[in-house]
Amino acid sequence: MISGMEIPEETWRALRKQKGAIGGRKPQLSDIVKMLQLVTSSQPTFMVIDALDECTAVQRYRLFDSLKEILRKSPGTRVFMTGRPHILGEIEIRLAGRVTSLSICPTKNDIIRFLRARLSDDETPDAMDPSLEAEILEKIPGSISEMWVTAMAPRAQSRTIG
Repeated sequence: MISGMEIPEETWRALRKQKGAIGGRKPQLSDIVKMLQLVTSSQPTFMVIDALDECTAVQRYRLFDSLKEILRKSPGTRVFMTGRPHILGEIEIRLAGRVTSLSICPTKNDIIRFLRARLSDDETPDAMDPSLEAEILEKIPGSISEMWVTAMAPRAQSRTIG
């Protein structure tokens, strides 16, 4: 997130202070939110959060509250998130009025092309027999679900595309 950004000296001091505490205490979530607010409020920022569906509900809840806090003080910040569709409703509720989402669903041919490319890069080609390859190319494309991406910005209109 902060790679390539101008980090205010105040933020570096706070991080060094935490590191110097007994046992090198990690920054708490509230500390991280304050630091990100400070950094993002002074410059345009683009945050990317991938695979939100892999977080627990509690982790997502805390993340969404933190993002709302960051965006409240950082009008130039934009957030791009990805995940599976089952949590899209949660995002739209928790971040109401701030999201635009787009559903992306690969075609079966897209998945098969990807699998063939991966199988051709196999470092142990002798381990693959034609029946296993056929089973992989049949079962995996049928089990892939759609993905979605969400762009989030302060005061954006909510709408779903796709």
